[in-house]
Amino acid sequence: MRTSQMSSLTEALAEQRFASRAHMSEEAWEVVEKATDRMRRENVAAGAVAAGDTAPSFTLPNAKGTDVSLDDRLDEGPVVLSFFRGGWCPYCGLELRALQEAHTDIREAGGHLVAVSPQSPKSSFQTQRQNELDFDVLSDDGLAVASEYGLVFDVPNDLKTVYRDEFDIDLTEKNADGSWRLPVPATYVINRDQTVAYAFAEADYTHRATPEQIIDTLTELR
Repeated sequence: MRTSQMSSLTEALAEQRFASRAHMSEEAWEVVEKATDRMRRENVAAGAVAAGDTAPSFTLPNAKGTDVSLDDRLDEGPVVLSFFRGGWCPYCGLELRALQEAHTDIREAGGHLVAVSPQSPKSSFQTQRQNELDFDVLSDDGLAVASEYGLVFDVPNDLKTVYRDEFDIDLTEKNADGSWRLPVPATYVINRDQTVAYAFAEADYTHRATPEQIIDTLTELR
C-alpha cells in the first residue's frame, strides 16, 4: 500500500485552502467562510445516506455515454462511490487524483470505484482525461442520484457572485442541468448486499475521506 502517497491528501487539501485564501480578496473569502459556516449550522448533510443504510440503486452514463449500474457493480464486489462537485473544483481534483493513486490498492482490497458529479458526460470525459483516471466518472444530470443520497444544496446568491467574479466559474455552464445546485462531497463504501459500510459526507468541501479510510473498510469487509 502506498501509504505516503495516500496520506498526502489531507495535507494537499490544507495547502489548497491556504493557496485559495492567498488569491482571494478579504471580502470574497468572508463570503466563502460564512457560506460554509451556514451549511454547517444548517447541517445540510443531516439527511444524507449513512452507515447502516441501504444505498439507493442507480444507473448513470459514464464519460463515454455507457450506462453504469450500481447493482451490476455490486455483483462484482463492494463499491466505492464518490460524489464530487465537478472537475472545475481544485479540491475535487486533489481527491480524484488521490483515489487514482490508490486505485490499485482499492482493487486489491476488493473494491470497485466510481465517481459521480452533476457534469455532462462530455465534461466527465474531460475530467477523466485531465486527471488520468482509469475508473468511471458518471454524469448525474439534474442531481437525481445525489438527491436520493440526501446530498444536494442550492448555492447561495452571494457565493454565486464570488464564483463568477473571483474564479470565473458559472455553474450554469458546468452542470448538465444548468442549475446552481451542487452535491455535498461524499464517499461511500457499499457492501454487496447494498448496505453502506462506510459513509463520509461533510458540509465543508475542503475536507474529504482519505483512501486509507476506504481501504481499511474494504479490508474489514473481506
